[in-house]
Amino acid sequence: MRQVVFLLLFTIFNLILTAQPGSRRITRSEYIDKYKDAAIEEMHKSGVPASITLAQGILESGDGNSPLARYANNHFGIKCHTGWKGKTFIQDDDAKDECFRSYRSAIESFHDHSEFLKKKRYAFLFELKPTDYKGWAKGLKKAGYATNPKYPQLLISLIEKNQLHQYDLVKPGKNYRKE
Repeated sequence: MRQVVFLLLFTIFNLILTAQPGSRRITRSEYIDKYKDAAIEEMHKSGVPASITLAQGILESGDGNSPLARYANNHFGIKCHTGWKGKTFIQDDDAKDECFRSYRSAIESFHDHSEFLKKKRYAFLFELKPTDYKGWAKGLKKAGYATNPKYPQLLISLIEKNQLHQYDLVKPGKNYRKE
């Protein structure tokens, strides 16, 4: 019991020390505006649709406001898994004290998300058209990315409600500017 209390107090103390004074929650539209170019760039490098990257980032990070996103720059809920040699962030998820990857920046998280999806279990997704966000959303669930049975519907709803599919059409070398 003493160890649990100590660990809890230690975690709270570290969160207070690393909290940014005056930081506020960002809105969904601010999140999209801030990270759309990173998602588009990753799409052109890796083949992961920008709409999927943005929708997963929004969903997994609470629009960039979750403790995992704020303190570990992990926008996709990617756990440490075997072989992870980078920094870590411990928090409860499906089980107590799970290990999540920690990044120097959100952009590093976006890049690692693309690399993570290059694993063999996701390979079939890259056979889909880059504009098939519905196929990608369903495929991510099928491949085991998330445990929530409604994960595909949540991603599709985010994509459609926020018109994220428009970013899948941006040509390489172009930044998206809404007219």
